[in-house]
Order: sequence, then C-alpha cells, then structure tokens
Amino acid sequence: MLQIAFIRENQEKVIHALAKRNMDATSVVEEVVKLDERRRATQVELDGILSESNKLSKDIGEMMKAGEKSKAAILKEKTVSLKEKSKGLAEIADVIAQELLEKLYTLPNLPADIVPEGKTPEENINVFEEGAIPVLHEGAQPHWELVKKYDIIDFELGVKIAGAGFPVYKGKGARLQRALINYFLDKNTAAGYNEVQVPHVVNEASAYGTGQLPDKEGQMYHDAADDLYLIPTAEVPVTNMFRDVILSENELPVLTTAYTPCFRREAGSYGAHVRGLNRLHQFDKVEIVRVEHPDNSYKALDAMVEHIKEILNELKLPYRILRLCGGDMGFTSALTYDFEVFSTAQDRWLEISSVSNFETFQANRLKLRFKDKDGKNQLAHTLNGSSLALPRVLAGILENYQTADGIVIPEVLRPYCGFDIID
Repeated sequence: MLQIAFIRENQEKVIHALAKRNMDATSVVEEVVKLDERRRATQVELDGILSESNKLSKDIGEMMKAGEKSKAAILKEKTVSLKEKSKGLAEIADVIAQELLEKLYTLPNLPADIVPEGKTPEENINVFEEGAIPVLHEGAQPHWELVKKYDIIDFELGVKIAGAGFPVYKGKGARLQRALINYFLDKNTAAGYNEVQVPHVVNEASAYGTGQLPDKEGQMYHDAADDLYLIPTAEVPVTNMFRDVILSENELPVLTTAYTPCFRREAGSYGAHVRGLNRLHQFDKVEIVRVEHPDNSYKALDAMVEHIKEILNELKLPYRILRLCGGDMGFTSALTYDFEVFSTAQDRWLEISSVSNFETFQANRLKLRFKDKDGKNQLAHTLNGSSLALPRVLAGILENYQTADGIVIPEVLRPYCGFDIID
C-alpha cells in the first residue's frame, strides 16, 4: 500500500507513475487526499475536545478538594457533553479512516524508474537469454502426450478425483516432482535462505497484508465457514511471518525459503496455451522471500536473479529473462523479472518464475518495520521469487530432454531421483 504522506506530498508524481501501468489515477488520488484532509481535521477537533475534557477533569478534582461542589457539578455536566461529542467524532473518524483505507487498497504500487512502458506481454524487454534450444528427434511430443506414454502423470484421474487442473503424479513422475522440490530447497538453503514450513491456508489479514486481497479475491479458493483462504503462493504465509514486527537494523537481511502446494482458481483460463501442466489449479512451488534494508533491496533483487539463473544453468534448460512492462506487472510489484523456459515440443516460452521487489508496498500493509541507527522505525523492503514453480519446469524437462528411447533426467537431478531415464 502506498504511504498516505507520500501521496499527499507527491500527487502529480503518483499519477504520472501509475500512468505507466496504463491507469488514470487522478480521481482516486484526489479522493484519497480529500479523505486524508477530512481525517486529519476530524482528528484535530477530536484531540482538542479530549484535551479540554482532560483539563476539566483536573479542574473538577481541584474544586472538589476545595469544597466547591456546585462549581464542580457544572463542569461535570460540561464533561458529559464533551464525552458525547468526542464519541461522535471518534465514530466519524473511524468511518473516514476506513473509507481512506479502502481507497488506498485500490492503488497499485508505483513502478520503478527502469520499468518499461507498455500494455501487453509483447512489450516486455528481453534482458538475458541462455542455453541452446535442443533439436528433438522426429516424432517428439508435447508433455501432455509424453506423460500418457510413460504413465507418469494422469490428468484424467485428477479430473475424476477433483476436477480439471488437479493432476495425479505417478511412479517416476512423482519421484521427479519430489526430486525437483528437494533440489530447489537445497540450492536455496545453500545460498543462505532459512527453510520454513508454513500453513497452506491464511486468514483475511494475511491476504490483505501481501496484496492478494482485494486485488485477486476472485482467483483465491475461500472457505467461507472459517473465513480462510487457500494460499496462491508461499509468499503469503512466509511474508506474513513478519506482519506487525519491528526488526533491528542488524537483523537485516532476512532470507526465507519454503515449499508449498499453491492453489489458484484461474477463472476464465481456457485454450491450448493452458493445456497439461501449463496452467493448473493446484501445483507445487518453492519460494524465496527476503526482508531487506531499503538501501540494499535492488542489489538483493539482482542476487535473486543470479541465484535462479544458476539453478536453470545446472538444469541445462534454455531460458530467457524479461523485465516486465508497466501494463504486465503485478499489482504489488515495483519491478519484476520473469524467467521463461523454452519448450521445444510446444515451440513457445513458458513462464517459470517471477522475481519482484515490492519496496515498501507490502511492508506498509504489514506494518513491517526496522529500527534504524537513530532509533527511528522505518518500513523495510520485501522481495520474493519463485525458485522455482514446478509444473512448467517439469514440462520443459520432459519436452526438451525427450529422446526416442525415453526422457533423460538432467544430471544434477539424478542423485535426487535415483534413476537416469524415464522409459
């Protein structure tokens, strides 16, 4: 969430920055500023009444000591009136504060200066590309055919049990899935990330804290009876570990990694581009999350990018990195890099990771702060990235490593799998 003081003092800058997201924020910014003015004016009036009421209470005490009961009685009547007025003003202030908060929730994060302008994914900038695209044998197939051929993932069985988008992994498919999870976690912990296991459901406060609510409410599975949400990513519970926390400056940075299943309704997703593992309602992902000092967050973002590059280089998958344009960035992000693996059998790029710096946007919602050297509380910066999302990595491995004799396992994964080929 954007800080109200920043909006108030930089209205034109906020409007101009959000235009990069193809959003005309003029009316919302004006409403936010007006609500803030009303809130502050109401608070000033309320503080004045409370101050007067406190003074009268002291005067009443002194009069009672002096035996001036009749004068004290008159002042008591006045304090009753002031209490009623202060109660009414407090209620008005609460209503205005809630209206202001709801308006602030509608404003996305400001894009960083280097975010390119653009409306569609086609306008993202390719900043890095690595790996040779393999030449496949004649008769090579996309992964949704391969998994049937080798009986390692059963999409139809998943439909029977739950519905479309909930596959069942079998035999070597399940073992390869587990191998990827363990490999990713080992890489992350070796890089200094502390592994945690977190709940797979979160409460409303947590979903608001990281920005899933109200922006992505329709994309989340919701249990109305307990008012809990199935997590769309480990980012939500992991980042919320630091909600309402004040760290000391010497505790920064905080590096955390977690494996979780992820649940997304993905309403309205149809067509060949979401076939097989390309788009699921439940999938596995290993996440990395960082809490950083504002002065270091962009260096940290670069380090996260390099970390994921190392993983993909070890997997020997052809990939590219895109700097997302303003119109394609997520609601909470200030800067995002997407990693995409090339699927030779599908002849297309598949997104496998997003790495983002949120600056203070999430921290402001979370009230995640650190105490600086002067003893002042400052908002931290939060970052997160997929390291990595499994379905499309798995699709890339199955398709790019297929041979006429079977699917060869990347060398780095063989100690985790216990086998060299799926045949």
